[in-house]
Amino acid sequence: MKSIMMICGVAAGLAAVAMSSAVAEAPKPPEVAPEIAARFEARVYSDASGEKLGYRLMKPKNYDAAKKYPLVLFLHGAGERGDNNVAQLKHGMKIFSSDEMQAKNPCFLVVPQVPTNQKWSDVNWSEMKNALPEKPSRNMRLAMEVLDAMQKEFSIDAGRIYITGISMGGYGTWDAISRWPDRFAAAIPICGGGDENQAAKMTKLPIWCFHGDKDGAVPVARSRNMIAAIKAAGGEPKYTEYPGVGHNSWDNAYADAALYDWLFAQKRPAK
Repeated sequence: MKSIMMICGVAAGLAAVAMSSAVAEAPKPPEVAPEIAARFEARVYSDASGEKLGYRLMKPKNYDAAKKYPLVLFLHGAGERGDNNVAQLKHGMKIFSSDEMQAKNPCFLVVPQVPTNQKWSDVNWSEMKNALPEKPSRNMRLAMEVLDAMQKEFSIDAGRIYITGISMGGYGTWDAISRWPDRFAAAIPICGGGDENQAAKMTKLPIWCFHGDKDGAVPVARSRNMIAAIKAAGGEPKYTEYPGVGHNSWDNAYADAALYDWLFAQKRPAK
C-alpha cells in the first residue's frame, strides 16, 4: 500500500511539474489583438535613398475614389517602438478603427512605427523646456513623406488631415504642428511637450490637448505651458486635465466620444 501511495505521489508530482512547465511555456497573448491588427494593411515606405519606415494603413470601408476622405496620422509612444510593424496599434486604434467609428466617420488611418531607440522629435524628454530642433527627425521626415504618398495614391481631403499622438508621440505632434501648422486641420497632443516659443505659429490651428495631473513620466507642466503660450499668442486651444491620472491619459481621452465629434468637424480653410 505504501509503495502504491509513493508511486501515486511521484506521478502527481510529475503531473504538477508538467503542468507548471506547460503554463510557463505557454505563449504570451499579443499586446495588439489580432482582430485589430487585421483591420490594417502592413506597409513599408522607402525614400529615394533607401531609408525605410514601417507603417500600418486602414482604408475606409467601401472606399470610393470619387469621394474625398479625411486622414488621421497617429504617432505612438516610446513603448511601442520596434520593427514588427504591429506594436504601434496597441493604443487608440481599437476605437478609431472600430466599425461604429468608421461608419460614422469613414477615414484613412496611418500609423507609422519608430525603430527602437529612435524618436519622433529629437529632444530630451527629461527637460522642462525644449527648443524645436533645427531639422525634423528621420522618422518625422519619413512620416510626412508617407502622407505625401497617401495623397498621391488615394482620394484624401487635404483640408481634413489630422494628427494625434501619445507621450513620445505627443512630443511628435507638437513638433509636427510647430513645423507645418498649415498642413493639419486639427491636432490632439496627449501627455507630451513642445517648444513654447513656437506658439504663435499655432494660434489658428484647432488643438485639443490632454494630460493627467499625476503624470510621473512627462510633467503636466509641459502641456500647461504650451496651452498658456498659445493662448497668450492669441490662440484658443482646448485643454483637458485629468485629476489623479498618471501618465496614461490617452485611455481617458480616446474614450471620450466628444473628441471624435470635435476632431472630424474640423476643416482647414481653403486658401
